[in-house]
Amino acid sequence: MNYIYPEQNKKLYDEILSNNGLILSEYGIDTKPIPNYFPQRNRIISGLSEKILVVEATQKSGSIITANLGLEQGKNVYAIPGNITSLKSAGTNMLIKDGAILVSSLEDILDL
Repeated sequence: MNYIYPEQNKKLYDEILSNNGLILSEYGIDTKPIPNYFPQRNRIISGLSEKILVVEATQKSGSIITANLGLEQGKNVYAIPGNITSLKSAGTNMLIKDGAILVSSLEDILDL
């Protein structure tokens, strides 16, 4: 909590707190950010989410970890398809192939 990572998220961190938002961690306040903790953090993100939308992702990204955890938790997972030659679309295209809900318009994810 006392280490903002990445540092460019400082403005977002301050904005969340100034708008009565919540910064949450399962680790102590002075725990440094360690990459091994990131998949565990993604479990909390998916657990708190009603729906999970993946816009872009490589096949081994944190977004894919979050989406897979969400599926395990029974959440609806949505993905925006991308160009088949783009590494940043490989993860979303894989999610769709594996059963994620394809999003091609705003109505696809909103409860109207």
